[in-house]
Amino acid sequence: MTSLDLRRATAADFAVAVDWAAAEGWNPGLDDLPAFHGADPEGFFIGYIDGRPVSSISVVRYGACFGFLGFYIVDREHRGSGAGLATWNRGIAHLEGRTVGLYGVVAQQDNYRKSGFVLSGRNLRHSGKPSLDGADAGAVGKGMAELRAVTAADLPALCAYDRKFFAAARDSFTANWALPGADVRRIARIAVVDGEIFGYGVIRACRSGCKIGPLFAEDEATAVTLFLALCATAPGEEVSLDTPVDNKVALRLAERFGLAPVFETARMYRGPAPELPLARTFGITTFELG
Repeated sequence: MTSLDLRRATAADFAVAVDWAAAEGWNPGLDDLPAFHGADPEGFFIGYIDGRPVSSISVVRYGACFGFLGFYIVDREHRGSGAGLATWNRGIAHLEGRTVGLYGVVAQQDNYRKSGFVLSGRNLRHSGKPSLDGADAGAVGKGMAELRAVTAADLPALCAYDRKFFAAARDSFTANWALPGADVRRIARIAVVDGEIFGYGVIRACRSGCKIGPLFAEDEATAVTLFLALCATAPGEEVSLDTPVDNKVALRLAERFGLAPVFETARMYRGPAPELPLARTFGITTFELG
């Protein structure tokens, strides 16, 4: 292999990796990159051969003990050349000493196991144009929820709520994800009951249709309420929802509204797997950053 030059990537540099992800069928969000890169600007790498980008990886650090790996892609022309392994090793080195999580596509799961990753569970992507006719969200656990947009005043409580669903605090990312700029095609809603956050969801425009993620809720009715409200912001669009297979209620929600299974990923960790409230996780946040 001609020498691979691995460089830390700016957001602009990393745009090529988002294009590769789209070509792989991952359907990235139109405005994902600024929020992703802002979560850990030092955790994005591009590999170059003769000045041309050929590989990518993101290795985002959260807190002192956890990291998440994504965007591990090699240009088709250079697969099998050693570029992938070199890129992988650089990414893993960036997360040395941390538990590392990833969502692995089926084709790569054996390779991840060889690097010490252990299967913890599976996620299933459902997609389709939601069938919302006659939908009735019903009452919400402790009472009827107030559904509203996120404000800056909500961020401390929202970040605390998000921490329950992730392996480490990611307050900066959550603030950016839930309260984007006016020109960002991403909409967040929270469900509030008796002054407490009872659920949280985000929908974002993607290269094809929209994705909902996360979709966190204390019960099924709250999840349905949020799902319907988010879908209503994108009428007629295809919607994707990535659900943990462990949450049978979430799978039922997706199927109830006409979404069909598309593909699955493995939830894998190198190091101690975090204990997450999968029964209240109706949709993961992203495949790329956890």
